[in-house]
Amino acid sequence: MKILGFGKAVPRKIVTNDDLSKFVETSDEWIFQRTGIRERRISDENTSELAYRSAVEAIENSNIDKNEIDLIVCATMTPDNFTPSVACMVQEKLGLGDNVTAFDVNAACTGFVFALKIVASMLNTYHKKALIIGCETLSKIINFEDRNTCVLFGDGAGAIVVEKDEKNEEFYTCSLGNDKDLIAENVEMNFEMKNKVLKSGFLKMDGKEVFKFAINVVEKSINKILDMNNLKIEDINLIIPHQANQRIINNVAKKFNISNDKFFVNLEKYGNTSAASIPMALCEAFESKKITKGDKVILVGFGGGLTWGSTIIEI
Repeated sequence: MKILGFGKAVPRKIVTNDDLSKFVETSDEWIFQRTGIRERRISDENTSELAYRSAVEAIENSNIDKNEIDLIVCATMTPDNFTPSVACMVQEKLGLGDNVTAFDVNAACTGFVFALKIVASMLNTYHKKALIIGCETLSKIINFEDRNTCVLFGDGAGAIVVEKDEKNEEFYTCSLGNDKDLIAENVEMNFEMKNKVLKSGFLKMDGKEVFKFAINVVEKSINKILDMNNLKIEDINLIIPHQANQRIINNVAKKFNISNDKFFVNLEKYGNTSAASIPMALCEAFESKKITKGDKVILVGFGGGLTWGSTIIEI
C-alpha cells in the first residue's frame, strides 16, 4: 500500500492530571511516574465527527478528489450507535456516492492494525483508494471515579488515505479470548422481552495483567514482523507503538537493547486513545519529520480481546 496522506482530529478540551486530582485521589506526579501521561483530550463531539475531521485532513493532504475513495474502514470500540457504523456516517458526511464499501472493525487498541490488514487484502480486489480511520471517544465509557482507568484514556482520531502499489505488506495479527482483564460491558440480555432502558457499562481493566501481557506481545509482535520481512531491528527507522504506557515502551526498548528514541511517543499529550493512538502518532511523526520517504516503520498494537498485531510500512 502507498500512503497518500495523513490526518488527525483532537478535541478542544484538555484535561490535565491536576484536573483529574479534583475527581479522584491522585496527583500529576503519581500519574506521570506510572504512565508517562500529563494530559488527555475529552470530546464534546461524538466518534463520527472526530473521524470525519481526521478524514477531511487526510484527504486534503492526499491531493486527491474525495470521490476517488471507494473503501472506508473505521477502527473503533466506541461508535456513535450500534448501527449505522461510524464508517457509513463518515461516508455520508463526506458526501460520497454509493460506490463506496464502508464498515467498522472492533479490535480495541489493535484495531488500526487489523483495519490495515483488511484494507490491504481488499485493495487486491477491485477497490482503488481507501480511507482508514482509528477513532475513539473513550470518555463515554470511563468511570471518572475509578483511578485505575480515568487517568489513562482520552479521545481522538487519526486517518490515512492509501492506494495499492507494488509492495505487498506482511501483517502479524493474533487474538486470545479473554473477557476479564480488559472489558467494557454493554447491553443486558432481554429473555423476558420486557421494555427496559439500555445500559452501557464502564471500561474495567486489570492493570497489572494487561501490563504483563503488553510487554510480552509487543516484543513478540516486533520479532515476528521482522522475521516475516527478513529484517533486523537495525533496519527499522522508527517504531510507532500503541500509546498506552511509557513504562511498557521502556521495557520493550530494554528487551531489544535499543534507545527509547527508536519509538515515537505522544501519549504525554493524549493518553491512551485506543484505536486512534497509532494513526494519530503516525500523523504527528510525519508532521514532525521523524519519518521521511523511504523509511521503514513498525506499527505495533495490543488491546482488549485480547488482541495484538504488527506490520511494517515503507513511507
